[in-house]
Amino acid sequence: MARMYSRGKGKHGSKKPPTKKLPSWFKLDKKTVENLVIELAKQRYSSAKIGLILRDKYGIPDVKKATGKTISQIMKENKLYPEYPEDLLNLFKKAVRLYEHLQKNKADKHSKHGFENLESKIKRLIKYYQRKKVLPKDFVYDIEKIKLIVQK
Repeated sequence: MARMYSRGKGKHGSKKPPTKKLPSWFKLDKKTVENLVIELAKQRYSSAKIGLILRDKYGIPDVKKATGKTISQIMKENKLYPEYPEDLLNLFKKAVRLYEHLQKNKADKHSKHGFENLESKIKRLIKYYQRKKVLPKDFVYDIEKIKLIVQK
């Protein structure tokens, strides 16, 4: 029996078109796009959310093609990028929620196992960011410290 789906990338999800240049209908200039990114970053949106807003509300297909820089680069240049990388912050938020759940539900073994796996993933990511010098070498994962970071 033949396979219905190929290996590798599946059939689901949206994919960017493989073009190297902006479409002819796109008329905004580089500075306008950068200003929109800065304005949305000041409203404390994540870079992923900024990309979605620019695509859906302003019709900007690709910020990097429009400006030559990624959303994160624009945010870093204007000192609007969060202190901790977004992927790590999202894991921190998830860990805090799960930790608080486990404080109330001590017998939840499945969530406890998930929390252990999540902590392992966080620790691996911290090691990676320490190697890349994004985080200081003395940064240590501690759930109480993470609660304070997430509250900011």
